[in-house]
Amino acid sequence: MLENFRFSSPLKFYLAPTEPIYLPAYKGSALRGGFGAAFKRTVCLTRLDNKTCAGCLLQEVCPYSYIFETPRINHAGIWRTSYDPHPFIIEPPHETKQEYQPGEQLVFNLILIGKGMDYLPYFILSFRTLGRIGLGKGKGRYSLVKVVSSNSFQGEPEKQIYDGMSNAITSEWETRSFADIVKEARGLDCHRLTLHFITPTRIKYRGHPTMQIDFEIFTRNLLRRLSWLAEVHCDEKWELEWRKLLSKANERVKTVHSGLRWYDWQRYSQRQNTKIAMGGFIGEITFEGDLAEFLPFIKLGEYLHIGRGTVYGLGKYHIATAGEASY
Repeated sequence: MLENFRFSSPLKFYLAPTEPIYLPAYKGSALRGGFGAAFKRTVCLTRLDNKTCAGCLLQEVCPYSYIFETPRINHAGIWRTSYDPHPFIIEPPHETKQEYQPGEQLVFNLILIGKGMDYLPYFILSFRTLGRIGLGKGKGRYSLVKVVSSNSFQGEPEKQIYDGMSNAITSEWETRSFADIVKEARGLDCHRLTLHFITPTRIKYRGHPTMQIDFEIFTRNLLRRLSWLAEVHCDEKWELEWRKLLSKANERVKTVHSGLRWYDWQRYSQRQNTKIAMGGFIGEITFEGDLAEFLPFIKLGEYLHIGRGTVYGLGKYHIATAGEASY
């Protein structure tokens, strides 16, 4: 099952400001927005004034179209959606620091999924371009010093895959498969599990964002995202009895503790020329019951996030160890 499902280790981008850079406390939107504009400037051959790729003759072969306007596919089964997930996640630094001066560093993670990994040179080139354009309020400029593969999965030392001085890049960086995740999941408690939601998590229930989730709602949203990623970016059809699995999630696993709370956050959309509410829940929740069948999916979601807005780093959670429970 899922023999072709692969994703990258966290790729750490090290930025060195050459001018003061001013960013909001949550930096996901600033990084994603600036990067998107730089990516289009870097690769778009037609230089069209329209804000989407619709109607462009190069749409089906353009890197920008694939990365940012991922074409819809026809989903079978119970999943229905008006969009398809993008093959990347930007994880901004967790610090609330808002001003970065020359001599300091700004570091964030990038995770690439499936075919998205083939486009790493475009990501690196676009962040180099963004450094010349400028980032954040006032458009502070920076240089891209290096990109390293954190190799955190195996606890190995970081490996540099790009050097900003020589402009050299290597293809030797770590990836993970679903089989690797299944092995990791064997070390989890199959009866009790606490999840810490680190960044705002946007899960919808009956059409509206909510933090009143149970294990069935969590699992439904998680499987929806993972199955889309597998099908769209890894050419992998997930053959599972979805309805039966969700029924088990509802009947066999209960919520025994919830410390979730709402976190309001807005981003500015240049395309829509307005602010968009992107709030979600953070905090912890504990589930108890027959969890064994669900653990590989939960472990995979720990790396690939859950819910909407994952390209901004939203929906990141951490599976707590026994000693981390705070109640």
